[in-house]
Amino acid sequence: MARHAVAGRCGPNLATLRTIETGLRESNPMLAQNGTGMSWSGTGASSAAARVAFVDYAKGICIVMVVMMHSTLGVEAAAGHEGFMHAVVAFARPFRMPDFFLISGLFLARVIDRDWRTYADRKVMHFAYFYALWVTIQFVFKAPAFAASAGWAHVGAEYLFAFVEPFGTLWFIYLLPIFFVVTKLTRSVPCWIILAAGAALEVLHVATGWTVIDEFCARFVYFYAGYLFADAVFALSARACRQPGLALAGLVLWAIANGMIVHAGFSQLPGVSLVLGFAGAFAVIVTATLLANVRWLDALRYCGEHSIVIYLAFFLPMAAARTALLGIGIPADIGVVSLLVTTAGVAGALAIWRAARAARLDFLFTRPARFVIAPAKTRTMLQAAE
Repeated sequence: MARHAVAGRCGPNLATLRTIETGLRESNPMLAQNGTGMSWSGTGASSAAARVAFVDYAKGICIVMVVMMHSTLGVEAAAGHEGFMHAVVAFARPFRMPDFFLISGLFLARVIDRDWRTYADRKVMHFAYFYALWVTIQFVFKAPAFAASAGWAHVGAEYLFAFVEPFGTLWFIYLLPIFFVVTKLTRSVPCWIILAAGAALEVLHVATGWTVIDEFCARFVYFYAGYLFADAVFALSARACRQPGLALAGLVLWAIANGMIVHAGFSQLPGVSLVLGFAGAFAVIVTATLLANVRWLDALRYCGEHSIVIYLAFFLPMAAARTALLGIGIPADIGVVSLLVTTAGVAGALAIWRAARAARLDFLFTRPARFVIAPAKTRTMLQAAE
């Protein structure tokens, strides 16, 4: 296992990340970074750029799959039957969220040794702000329906309860700060113990009915693996760049195996889900690397660069498109409706973001300074480094 280069504790080799970042800055000054990773903004297509650009491609794949899942299941529930998109959603289920969490932990080594105030600002307050804001926005839209069925007192109780039990689609950003805090708190514990415990929790398929507990048990191992094995992830991406033919052949074999296991109904068996989760996460990374290397589907990379925007706002255009298309009844095929609703969810979220910027409602997607708790000097350094 990789060891922390400075403190002797578990974690990826920071020299690897620093070497990649330094090389990219020297080769192209248009390197842009965000809070969860790095994205390539230049026009070059070097393999070095692809090894970093794959992060945004991978996040793009994941966020589109998340919107696809909610759109498809919502359309099918409203229509009362399934369409061809159901099979696509089922195929992606074993790895859709594992890859998202693995990537979320990928660059944690760059900030985990910072003081608790700075760390909490970056990894807790950042997500807490957006959760509190957007759960409020969602309740504004859903409150009339809740009140009609159970009264306004019920709406207030449900709103407060949303800060205990994550509401709707927002559970991902509710859970991420918990992962960040737990990983920092357990820095002194041997990494193999944490990794083994995380794997055991996933295999147990804990089902208490509480989202935080159940999803923590099911997903933490992937987040921690992303943090712990960042070097291996970069090495996998680099090898895919060097040997694209071999990488493509591996993806075909993986897709066949994953599809067969899902079709047979075995994908959620204890142990099998863990293997499929990691296999699928690595497959997404390889796919993202190949796409970044050839500069295909740049729209997907754009989605990855703005994955938090899409995640926060897609519920509104998705619901509107579903209601409109099912009401019209054209097209009649439920699979096509699901695909159109997915597209509307992604494109609509980005449109909301652009409209918010034009209207100077930046607080919807950018945390205002008054909600920042890191010292000013540290904030400046964070903005320059991340």
